[in-house]
Amino acid sequence: MSQPHIAVEARHDFSGDEIAALEDRFDEFNGNQTGHRDARQLGFEIKADDELIGAVAGWTWAGIGELRQVWVKDSFRGKGLGTLLLCLAINEARGRGCSHLFVATYSFQAPDFYQRFGFETVAVIEDRPPGHRDFIMRLTLQ
Repeated sequence: MSQPHIAVEARHDFSGDEIAALEDRFDEFNGNQTGHRDARQLGFEIKADDELIGAVAGWTWAGIGELRQVWVKDSFRGKGLGTLLLCLAINEARGRGCSHLFVATYSFQAPDFYQRFGFETVAVIEDRPPGHRDFIMRLTLQ
């Protein structure tokens, strides 16, 4: 049996579909290792006149959830849309039986926002990015 030809190539432009395919491979591996095969995406969006002005995206799996992107367009901030998105995500994760919901946020983003909803800081990474901090936060749902 001959060895396969292996080539390494720089790819800094993976499409969303390609990243989703990689996530599917992680889900398969993780399911095989743990027996938990319930990985599902979680997301909500808000549009104004067909323009995306806010969204939350993440996943649930094995009784936990993680929010990976929480975003509201600058001109729509301070109007309760972030609160709406976060509440929708929390309720969805709770409805899926999750015990905890995690989020990462930088010191210049929204750690205080998440704390108001009961998220607790479980880790802080200093100087990530330089001059700032990266917070890993957890909300207990049950």
